[in-house]
Amino acid sequence: MKATEVLRRYAAGERDFRGADLRGQSFKGRDLSGADLSETDIRGANFTHANLSGANFAKAKAGLQWHWMIGQLILSFGLAALAGILLGYASNLTAFSLLDSKYPSAMGLLLLIFLIVLAVVIIRHGFVVETFGTLAITLSIAFAVTFWLLLTADRVVAGAFALVVIGMVAGMIAIAFATAFAGGLLGAIALPFVGGFAVAVVGVISAKAAFLNLTPMMLALALLLAVVIGLLGVFMAWCALQRNSKYVLLRKLSVAFNAIGGTAFCGATLTHANFSQAALRSTNFNSTRQRQTVLDWVCWQAAKQLDRARVGSSALANLAVCDLLVTGNGYKKSYADANLRACILDGANLEEADLTWADFSCSSVRAANLKNAILREALVLNTDFTGSFFTGACLEDWNMDSYTNLDQVDCQYVYLLRDQKERRPSSGDFAPGEFTKLFQEVISTVDLIFRNGIDWKAFTYSFNKLVLDNEGTELSIQSIENKGDGVVVVRVNAPPDADKGRLHGEFNQTYEAAVKALEAKYQAELKAKDEQITIYRQQSADMLEITRLMANRPINVQAYAEAKSMNNSSDQSRTTNFTGNINATNSVVNLGEISGNVSNTIQQLQQSPQPESVQLAAWLKELQTAIETEPNLPEPDKAEALEQIGTLAKAGENPQDGTLKKLSSTSVKILKGTIASLPDAAKLAEACAKLLPLITKVLGI
Repeated sequence: MKATEVLRRYAAGERDFRGADLRGQSFKGRDLSGADLSETDIRGANFTHANLSGANFAKAKAGLQWHWMIGQLILSFGLAALAGILLGYASNLTAFSLLDSKYPSAMGLLLLIFLIVLAVVIIRHGFVVETFGTLAITLSIAFAVTFWLLLTADRVVAGAFALVVIGMVAGMIAIAFATAFAGGLLGAIALPFVGGFAVAVVGVISAKAAFLNLTPMMLALALLLAVVIGLLGVFMAWCALQRNSKYVLLRKLSVAFNAIGGTAFCGATLTHANFSQAALRSTNFNSTRQRQTVLDWVCWQAAKQLDRARVGSSALANLAVCDLLVTGNGYKKSYADANLRACILDGANLEEADLTWADFSCSSVRAANLKNAILREALVLNTDFTGSFFTGACLEDWNMDSYTNLDQVDCQYVYLLRDQKERRPSSGDFAPGEFTKLFQEVISTVDLIFRNGIDWKAFTYSFNKLVLDNEGTELSIQSIENKGDGVVVVRVNAPPDADKGRLHGEFNQTYEAAVKALEAKYQAELKAKDEQITIYRQQSADMLEITRLMANRPINVQAYAEAKSMNNSSDQSRTTNFTGNINATNSVVNLGEISGNVSNTIQQLQQSPQPESVQLAAWLKELQTAIETEPNLPEPDKAEALEQIGTLAKAGENPQDGTLKKLSSTSVKILKGTIASLPDAAKLAEACAKLLPLITKVLGI
């Protein structure tokens, strides 16, 4: 059927073109969205820049037409003949130089060494950039030897040496390309035929090289050398066909060559297209300069020889991902850091698969088996997991959003940390629907995870800055949980529509800078090395009473939404005045200066005409004195606690300021966390137990 006839019928409303013969037809830039092209013969057809959204190519036959296939095979055998000629002359000259007394024996030995180095480099490193670098160095040495021969021997000897080196390298590469190109069309069965053809040419060249007066021994040695070099080329082609990662460059060149003249979907829109059971060898899905090929939500189930199609930089370029999309079998396989965006993985078996850092955003993973899978830090934004099986999966820090669909998920239990730690639920199994409800609640939180304890001074500064830099976003601390081994999780409430990845990134950036600024002071005070700093933080995190302070805490799930490309764009032009813990030059304010600042703030509060403010100032002054005189509290903790008193005093001065009210609530929680490690009989602990409830009542928090 001609393209004009198809387009005419399509314009008239017809969509059924099943079984049509469309070989060599051009639909470039045309709209065939929703067309049923199943079981059609589209070999050599051109769909460049076409709109094929929702088109059905099930069981279609794509790729090369016969005349293109025959042409490529002729070129492959022609390249093999060229390889045979190069290897023939190179091997004959090498044998002649080794066994003829007229030539320097050193020349023959150098040629053998060169051949051995060539073989070792190819077998060990493969067909990669490092191989070409080694070959370049070897060729440089060869040409240096040629120059030396020009000075010490005659020009014929030098020319023969240079010709042998060039012939060996060029012949080997030529036979590798020839066998790879033919193998891409006919499979591994083509390799011995193409390689044998090249060796046959070598034999003809050897028989015709009468001018060298080869003896039978020389001829046998020449054939042996040619066979060894030819086998190296065939070996490279075979490894490329077997998808060996060391020969990916040769494989890509072979796929690109075989796609010339094949079915072209370059720059086409194939959203929701169906290629199930289609034959796709020698098909081109590469993008063009004008337009990118769109392969979102394409069904590749049981597609044939998709790995021999040219797929550009799409997710299919990863052969493991390509196999998964075709077979649906990822049992115990690794897809770490794999691009699985906008893919169809419905019903896939991903049991015990390693999906660490994998990007499932916008993908359909319905009714998939994810039993015992590792989804640590996986990106599952707007991913549909409807009806999938999650029992035993590790969901540490996986990143989801409000569009992630967990309806009808079948799950008995999951783990929130690697190595099957932090089981949820802690005992028993999830009730029906409980897993979905649990993670839907997580959507409204950002988890700040600290693996070496918390530097509370740096935390206070960082969190306050985050709140003030995002005034339009309601942020508050929901819970603080000590996980043990120095791991502390601070869960922050955030609106469902907030950019949690950006918030998490901004906090981390500020926190890391604050920690670096404070480390100098910790080292001076503790007279310790980095390990002692870590111990100090772990001691700060070892607050057994924190969990007691968090009554009726919801089930904790480590699932902060860390976007792959964070936009760490905190407003640098904005000046925020904190109580003086870290200034612009990252210097640390001393305890006396902090105490003075707090006293000034409390004094201003005392001047308020409101009786409640005067009483609040008195309570804060009493707490300030208790903090400064507490012998069991280290100076860094004293400085931090005093800063919280300053924040509470500012909140008392401005009772209508919503931002300060949120900060004061955080300050109260941090004060409770700070005194949790003190003995119950400590004066500061008694003062906080008596005064904090009164202060929170006055501030309305």
